[in-house]
Amino acid sequence: MSKILIRGAEVLGGVPQDVLIDGETIAAVGTGLDADGAEVVDAAGRVLLPGLVDLHTHLREPGREDSETVLTGTRAAASGGYTAVFAMANTFPVADTAGVVEQVYRLGREHGYCDVQPIGAVTVGLEGKQLAELGAMHESAAGVTVFSDDGKCVDDAVIMRRALEYVKAFGGVVAQHAQEPRLTEGAQMNEGVVSAELGLGGWPAVAEESIIARDVLLAEHVGSRVHICHLSTAGSVEIVRWAKSRGIAVTAEVTPHHLLLTDELVRSYDPVYKVNPPLRTERDVRALREALADGTIDIVATDHAPHPHEDKDCEWAAAAMGMVGLETALSVVQETMVDTGLLDWAGVAERMSSAPARIGRATGHGRPVSAGEPANLTLVDTAYRGRVDPAVFASRSRNTPYEGRELPGRVTHTWLRGKATLVDGKLT
Repeated sequence: MSKILIRGAEVLGGVPQDVLIDGETIAAVGTGLDADGAEVVDAAGRVLLPGLVDLHTHLREPGREDSETVLTGTRAAASGGYTAVFAMANTFPVADTAGVVEQVYRLGREHGYCDVQPIGAVTVGLEGKQLAELGAMHESAAGVTVFSDDGKCVDDAVIMRRALEYVKAFGGVVAQHAQEPRLTEGAQMNEGVVSAELGLGGWPAVAEESIIARDVLLAEHVGSRVHICHLSTAGSVEIVRWAKSRGIAVTAEVTPHHLLLTDELVRSYDPVYKVNPPLRTERDVRALREALADGTIDIVATDHAPHPHEDKDCEWAAAAMGMVGLETALSVVQETMVDTGLLDWAGVAERMSSAPARIGRATGHGRPVSAGEPANLTLVDTAYRGRVDPAVFASRSRNTPYEGRELPGRVTHTWLRGKATLVDGKLT
């Protein structure tokens, strides 16, 4: 096995140190390290983080390989500094059986760019009527611990309660897409001043908040874990904060785009800004940033949602919802959270690596950068600034809201168990 000496890296943004990788493991961390025959990576002025973990990725395979595949999606992940991603269940066929989740899991292992942990569907076919094979998916080779009907809400309270009761037996978690369907029929964007002016169907904040309120109470009643996907409103923040104050086992995520973008962008009628949940107001954005900083929101998750050109290059009403995000997530977090002084790099490591790994039980990921730990690492040139060019994305899709926008930071290297998947910004 090869040795790699990362020289002079700012570990978690701290003082420069050397990190020696020997095989799949970090052998030593310190100053003045040396190792005969080791490949040396000059990391002066760069920040070294544990490999990022995304708890919310859409890889589209099986069924929508025109949008993304496990191979292209994991290449995009490695480009963005990720060593593990959790793949959502809304594929074709739906990942609601042991067979489908094992297929996705094995594709990830074969391609080798990052670990892929499938998320199992909560209900059969995402139809919200009958629980899927939760136990069988957990006991499969994929070892599923996170279950979600993301893209659809588990709106039936009885089904949600049963799911929470079921996963409690093996320490699993239900990740809820909080969207009350009756309140969002025909909705096209955030309900507010902009939707009224544009004449587009409004998506009220209460459609998200009412489901979160119900589900934290169900989780408390059952004594189980619930995770809130892509939380997007100031009101949702307050509900989660209240639930945590009561000791309820709730965690929550925010996407990079909800930390940066607002519904004012919809005035362009550009479908690249059409997403579920919708872009909200500046007040919501401020609340989300503050909640991520104070720990009310536990993690950043990309909700990487690739779509082919024809599904986005059309009129607003007909366009698909979603944005790609794996390759720009860390840059957006640097701009919104680090450069604003709301988080330091240790805080970023907690919210983009350690915490999502804990929530999803991703063994070997989100670990400290210290001797004896798995060598899952990412190196970031934080001084870099450049304009986003989707033409160079590793993802199969190009539906980014940041095209042409200048963002800070660039991932230069990613290592998965000591093997380089990205070197000098280029995939290996």
